Amino acid sequence: MRARRTAVAWLFLAPFTVLFLLFTAVPTFSALGFSLTDLRGTDLRHPFAVNFTGVQNYVRLFQDDSFLRDILNTAVFVAVGVPLTMGVGFALALVLDSGVRRLRGAFRTVFFAPVVTNVVAVALIWRYAFNENGTVNKVLGAIGLAGPNWLDDQHLAMPVVIALGVWRNFGTAMVLFLAGLQAIPRDVHEAASLDGAGKRRRLWHITLPMLMPTTLMVSVLLTVFYLQVFDEPYLLTDGGPLGSTESVALYTYHQFGVGELGVSSAASFVMLALVALVSVVQFRLLRPRS
Repeated sequence: MRARRTAVAWLFLAPFTVLFLLFTAVPTFSALGFSLTDLRGTDLRHPFAVNFTGVQNYVRLFQDDSFLRDILNTAVFVAVGVPLTMGVGFALALVLDSGVRRLRGAFRTVFFAPVVTNVVAVALIWRYAFNENGTVNKVLGAIGLAGPNWLDDQHLAMPVVIALGVWRNFGTAMVLFLAGLQAIPRDVHEAASLDGAGKRRRLWHITLPMLMPTTLMVSVLLTVFYLQVFDEPYLLTDGGPLGSTESVALYTYHQFGVGELGVSSAASFVMLALVALVSVVQFRLLRPRS
């Protein structure tokens, strides 16, 4: 009977196991092997004829000024994008939880819409809006201000790319924060209110501490997204101007495009290490303490 149950369990697990091996485990270990060789696009016909180079590709990456610049760009995406996205999402969640009574479901749907909107279509609209003759500059011109060419300016392109990332992801943060807020017992707030605690004090001493598990989850999810950000810089600027918006993920893609498969694989594992390191730090700092 026990053997039969084990066989049935493995039967149900088999489809997932096969898909995991084919599309996750095998490609991951293959990429790890590629990162230790000098594999190039021209070597694909004879992949076993490449030379083993050890950690040379990783050394090459950290000697590449472009890669170091892209790590800094990615850090800017995380340092600016994560707090902004969490702040907007949390503010909207608070409004929907306590300030909006009617049409709450409609507002929640509208705010979540950017998450499920096709990013290519949205990026085309943003590129037009922030063009030299686009909508944003027309609005600025209407009030007497001369707008710049946003996406061709080294100092302005990054804020536009981050703004698109925030616009795409604040809906996810809002939904998760709203679920966390609705899970906080109302009687706790009522008891604090009866004891004379105002809204601000209840926010700092009740809502935020009890929302810490949700905050941790939202922070980790958004950090992983911004560490691997690709769509926004690729579709808006392709990493330009002069690499000012190129992320590590986009660098990996560009290296793959020019046939540097070993270097591209090494860059992807550096990105994986960054994601793991930052996630561990967040779990240590934001985990609930009894």
